[in-house]
Amino acid sequence: QVQLVESGGGLVQAGGSLTLSCVASGRTFSNYAMGWFRQAPGKEREFVATISRIGWTKSYTDSVKGRFTISRDNAKNTVYLQMNSLKSDDTAVYYCAASTLPGTVANSGQYDYWGQGTQVTVSS
Repeated sequence: QVQLVESGGGLVQAGGSLTLSCVASGRTFSNYAMGWFRQAPGKEREFVATISRIGWTKSYTDSVKGRFTISRDNAKNTVYLQMNSLKSDDTAVYYCAASTLPGTVANSGQYDYWGQGTQVTVSS
């Protein structure tokens, strides 16, 4: 069992930045690919970014490329999502997730563990 706890969400003006963190506990963190997803009101949960177990490969949804950066520190059991140039469309609850699959994982159905989410609100 893996427990995931997100933090770092909040209210920010458009054009601003936030860094989300997700701390994992319970199992060996480096055994899991990690991902960030988000869900806006009235919309389905969508993929944002993913990073492989060691962090060598990363993948992003098109709408955040060049603005968001996913990273991980396996010594701290933590995955991060640096978000720059935020837009109102980025407003959502952001979730981190852990997958036992190798490589990068963009499909939410292939994740085994989920955090409780952290709210990001971007005001225009």
